[in-house]
Amino acid sequence: MSRISETDLILNADGSVYHLNLLPGDIADTVITVGDPERVGEVSKYFDRIEFKKSKREFTTHTGATGGKRITVLSTGIGTDNIDIVMNELDALVNVDLQTRQPKKDLKSLNIIRIGTSGAVQASIPVDSMLVSEMAFGMDTLMHYYRQNLSADEQLLLNEFRAALPKSQPLLPYAATAEKTLLDELAIGLPLGITVSAPGFYAPQGRRVRAKLAFSGLMEAIQGFSFGAKAITNLEMETAGIYGMASVLGHRAISFNVILANRVTQQFSGQPQQVIDASIRQVLERLTVLK
Repeated sequence: MSRISETDLILNADGSVYHLNLLPGDIADTVITVGDPERVGEVSKYFDRIEFKKSKREFTTHTGATGGKRITVLSTGIGTDNIDIVMNELDALVNVDLQTRQPKKDLKSLNIIRIGTSGAVQASIPVDSMLVSEMAFGMDTLMHYYRQNLSADEQLLLNEFRAALPKSQPLLPYAATAEKTLLDELAIGLPLGITVSAPGFYAPQGRRVRAKLAFSGLMEAIQGFSFGAKAITNLEMETAGIYGMASVLGHRAISFNVILANRVTQQFSGQPQQVIDASIRQVLERLTVLK
């Protein structure tokens, strides 16, 4: 590959990547992502030590260690537009020589561990539980800008989902899958599901406040979709982008979804902070076995 230009990969005056404001040594090989910058400290408070803290815009980064394992926790903000920035800049930190602007010969694969809140779309999924996204459908357009290589099974499931959407709906979802090794190592005993990543919180997730929805039937199609034993379990706003970008860049990703709401029963958690805290501790405990 030819030299990466100054406008394709922008660096700050100190040589750090443009948005995250990080240098290569600032991040660990295992990166936990959270949406809310304030949640970074809710994760790092359980580290045995914190060696590094930095914030810029909505991107807050803490790097430290727990159980002898070096870990970075990084806030992404909300949505897959931010995921595009985060994943590309994390990849540049480990796989591009920022001095020569050339990709490195030996590429590194990061472990990207998302811990995020989510809403269930099946009545049987209890509020205050946690599930892992085995696969995700993106309702945004991020992965249409990148060249994906879907397996036959992924393409079949995606085609079935596209066919199940309302015909009046001008959307073209994409699909992406969790990394199998991470599923095998970190999701033991947890329910797996298919996640839908929406490009917004209100109408794109079927919510109605004052503005009128452009079309009907989206939530019904999402809730009713099934293919064999697989069904859509939850809605959120980042997982499909993380899985898609991890796949095209050669990283490993898994998404833990903390279920704070059930859209069918219309229940919301009565103790969201306690539930999130317990989920963070559970994920950190699981990460100690990660190779």
